[in-house]
Amino acid sequence: MTPTEGTLRAPDPSDAKAALRATIRHERLQRSERRLHEHALALRDRVLGLPAVADADCVSVYASRPHEPGTYPLIEALHRRGIEVLIPMLGDGLQRGWGRYQGPEDLVERAPGRPPEPSGPFLAPHALADAEVIVVPALAVDLAGTRLGQGGGWYDRALTESREEIPIIALTFDNEVREEPLPRERHDLGVSMVITPARVLDLPR
Repeated sequence: MTPTEGTLRAPDPSDAKAALRATIRHERLQRSERRLHEHALALRDRVLGLPAVADADCVSVYASRPHEPGTYPLIEALHRRGIEVLIPMLGDGLQRGWGRYQGPEDLVERAPGRPPEPSGPFLAPHALADAEVIVVPALAVDLAGTRLGQGGGWYDRALTESREEIPIIALTFDNEVREEPLPRERHDLGVSMVITPARVLDLPR
């Protein structure tokens, strides 16, 4: 074995994730506002068509940022059905928690670059245990249920408060469902389903 061969290492998953994130974020910027709105409506309809959502009293959904798979039509539709909607919220010291959606005028951007949050009371992390379905953001998902998130690990920590048996649904665009395995680290939590504007896929979470 040469000295060079002896120092070869497997690619660092965190480096591979960073490269993928950069590529996917760039691709997302190419979609027009009209196309993004069409995708948001299609995602709404596919999520609402799930039996688990139809039977739910409480659903957690992320508030989408520009160029993410849009969730505002879905959030409003759930609210109109009388379903409690929990949206991620940061408390003092950036504590992870939740807020209840009260209507379209309720969401506020508390800091530049942060997703909009409910204006009402901050709910502790364990409030997520009330959710019967959880909809999470993703930059990509593979067929084994591995989710590529934004890189902060927010949902990987938050999902430890959810009930084990409930569906965890990632929303992506169609080209972000990958047949090849995504890089995965020990702390990464998988999803049980991915929904795109065109299809719904059950996954081996």
